[in-house]
Amino acid sequence: MVGSLTSEDKGDFEHFMLKEIFDGPEALRQTLRGKIRDNKIVFSELKLEVQAINKIFIAGCGTAYHAGLVGRKAIEELAGIPVEIDLASEFAYRTALWQAGDLLIVISQSGETADTLAALYKARKAGIPILAIVNVPDSTIARLADMVIYTQAGPEISIASTKVYLTQLLVLYLLALYFAQEKNALPPEELMACINAIATIDQYVEKALTQQPRIKEIASHYYHANNAFFLGRGYDYPVAMEGALKLKETSYVHAEAYAAGELKHGPIALLNGDVLVMALLSQDALLEKTLPNINEIKSRGATIIVVCKESLQEHCQEYENRIVIPDTNPLLAPLVAVIPLQLFAYYMAIFRGTEVDNPRHLTKAVTVE
Repeated sequence: MVGSLTSEDKGDFEHFMLKEIFDGPEALRQTLRGKIRDNKIVFSELKLEVQAINKIFIAGCGTAYHAGLVGRKAIEELAGIPVEIDLASEFAYRTALWQAGDLLIVISQSGETADTLAALYKARKAGIPILAIVNVPDSTIARLADMVIYTQAGPEISIASTKVYLTQLLVLYLLALYFAQEKNALPPEELMACINAIATIDQYVEKALTQQPRIKEIASHYYHANNAFFLGRGYDYPVAMEGALKLKETSYVHAEAYAAGELKHGPIALLNGDVLVMALLSQDALLEKTLPNINEIKSRGATIIVVCKESLQEHCQEYENRIVIPDTNPLLAPLVAVIPLQLFAYYMAIFRGTEVDNPRHLTKAVTVE
């Protein structure tokens, strides 16, 4: 259930999910508040000797896991710290080869996720320090962790997480930059450029939201689809995973995400005129590797929707179903590229007549394993 909030709490929006997608820019501003001072990333809540971190483990479920995948890439790329990431439900029951200097980061919207709690207990038993990224104050995970960063997204009512996902991403980016800053892992000018870019990322998200009418129109043509692929390379791949999850949750369309390079390793056998494919193009350096994959899909007769940056439009002109997002630093592109996927999932659900805010069989906080 959506709880005790009434329709008035949705304002002019028909559903909480749509309201929360449009709340994204303000949620990002709240998350960012106080985290940049004097051109430096500040985390007063962290009691860490960053130089002593040997390896970081990340555990989360569903959307939180997808945020963690982006965080792993950013931390390794910016700070040079090795990162392992697991689904919390798997991590809790595998042999973790802990060493001195390890850190576990657990990510949970509710702070009550049972599988993530099991991963937390595993680290506590081993004496490993735990950093929690949660949205709900005084939640169980927040109380048990050694350190907590609150995403400050505000209440999220719709079961399908949207604005909280954005804030989880932002916290992980800020952590990656903080680690890089403390380790002197980046040239000062590169670090400053990243900080400046992240300080204004809310504006790019707002611009991506202006594509709402275009996305609604595309969904109106393809809502009868029952199978969908989401494809991406690099930072686009975990965003594709999140897009597929949102489509499953809200519209009950069977959707799978693949790294674009894996297409020929099996999934291409499923392509035909009944399959919907959403391809992400936000990573400039990977464009020449991704475009041939998309062209091959086209030759197999599948319907293609392309999400591309403004600067890459010339490479996507042959695709009628094109959603354009503002030019963004490729590192931060997941914060912007996910917006069309969230809106697409929402409108697919609307046109298919599903219960958008309360999808069947799902709950907001998964408190049993």
